[in-house]
Amino acid sequence: MNPFVSFLASPAGRIVRIVAGIALIVWGMWGIGGTTGLVVAIVGLVPLVAGIFDFCVLRRFLEHR
Repeated sequence: MNPFVSFLASPAGRIVRIVAGIALIVWGMWGIGGTTGLVVAIVGLVPLVAGIFDFCVLRRFLEHR
């Protein structure tokens, strides 16, 4: 298994995904604002939800390389 995928599958990787998602949401809503900020915040939902529910969106693409 790819070392990066192994990290993302670990508890530490899960925490990193959650923190990154929260950071993107906060940055999008309060740092950027407007339509661009909303888009960044919505993109931030992906790693946040992935961390909360413990699945990796990129795993499928990274394992086959």
